[in-house]
Amino acid sequence: MSTTARDVRSPDPTQVDTVPPGADLRGWLEHLRKDGRLSVTAPDLDLTFGVAGLANRMDGSTATVFPRPGGHSVPVLSGLLSRRSWMAEACGVAEDALVARFDDACRNPRPWHEVTGALCQEVVHDDVDLTSLLPIPTHNEHDSGAYITAGLLIARRPDTGVQNVSIHRLQVSGPDRLGALLLPRHTLALFDDAERGGEDLELAIAIGTDPLTLMASQAIVPLGQDELEIAGALHGRPLDVVRCRTNEVRVPASAEIVLEGRLLADVREEEGPFGEFPQYYGERARRHVIAVDAVTHRRAPLFHTIVGGGTEHLLLGGIPREASFLSHLRRSFPCVRDVHLSRGGVCRYHLYVQVDRPAPGEARNVVLGALATHYDIKHVTVVDTDVDVHDPTEVEWAVATRFQADRDLVTVHGTQGSKLDPSTADGIGSKLGFDATVPPGTTGMRYTRIRVPGEEELDVASLVRPAAAGWHEHLTASSGR
Repeated sequence: MSTTARDVRSPDPTQVDTVPPGADLRGWLEHLRKDGRLSVTAPDLDLTFGVAGLANRMDGSTATVFPRPGGHSVPVLSGLLSRRSWMAEACGVAEDALVARFDDACRNPRPWHEVTGALCQEVVHDDVDLTSLLPIPTHNEHDSGAYITAGLLIARRPDTGVQNVSIHRLQVSGPDRLGALLLPRHTLALFDDAERGGEDLELAIAIGTDPLTLMASQAIVPLGQDELEIAGALHGRPLDVVRCRTNEVRVPASAEIVLEGRLLADVREEEGPFGEFPQYYGERARRHVIAVDAVTHRRAPLFHTIVGGGTEHLLLGGIPREASFLSHLRRSFPCVRDVHLSRGGVCRYHLYVQVDRPAPGEARNVVLGALATHYDIKHVTVVDTDVDVHDPTEVEWAVATRFQADRDLVTVHGTQGSKLDPSTADGIGSKLGFDATVPPGTTGMRYTRIRVPGEEELDVASLVRPAAAGWHEHLTASSGR
């Protein structure tokens, strides 16, 4: 092991008017602490189920720090972004502007800024033993062991230098070995290209990144667009990155921990089961393998974990997708106003789309366009602007009162879906669309929503008070009888 101090160059702060609260992990923790949204647990909770159990209990209430988990010197963090409002706050915008802010960052990425030294390389381990170095929890009951769940896997094409950032479940399979589930997205595409040439794919896994970079990793953008550049746009200035010590991958300079390694060509080993976002276990199978060549970290690092299937897991995957889907749909359908991936649909499978006065037949086209945005989308419901897509009760009401199956149901069979959806046949299944808009040409009051005039303007606090003892006598006296 060697320990080296580095000179870290900071970006020019004049490039942005204000720094968003989520631009720095430790700054975000302090931001949460100031108003009671950061908790510290009793020390020495068990890394097998103990950390995950309490993390689930605190999820959505406070972010949580676990000192000495399993007797390990490195603390564990959880629940950093387990409310939609916290994500907006981290970006420095109002909650109703979150999707637009993320969409703008995807459309206007900022190239990163490379530095020659970084906090994430203060301490270097060339002799790797993952469970000795890091407090890696075991989360759910039937998980096959300890998993890294909040690491940003950054892969780089050797010929072009183009990078891709994503999060994958990473099973600890040996002192310097990880099993990885690679679904059919960009990391797998990069690896397939390398493997066809008989080459491993260089990568790095950054653990403990700032909330904005964490969010950027989940953007649904074309292959070749580096999510670290989206992170720079969310920061309002280029993101500082540093070259790994053992390969050419560039990683966030402020990360707490970085694993440097390779996806191994022509190697598959058993991985799973693991508790996933649909609230079921991803089954055991032969999957891809990562060899870890080195570990670098800050002098006193923090280890971030995300409990599989918890609130942070769902929201982190859902909200960035909403921004990407909204942008995609608006390019083809100007009537689209808003979208929402519902919690009941595990923030992946059920998409609600709000439209404004669609042309006859256009709502069905919106359904088809929405189903094509990503293979995860299974059911799409299209509603009018008088229905709040962020309120599942409102959407269900629209389906109940405006939808007829023989007229408004769209079905598509034999399509690619999520391999983590247990109802599919290895990812192949059916998709449905619900046109819950008011039928074109409707006249009269048939679909006019009831309302009480002036209801929203009433000052309830000044007009209503709790009933006290003898309240009925007071009513009689005030009536003058």
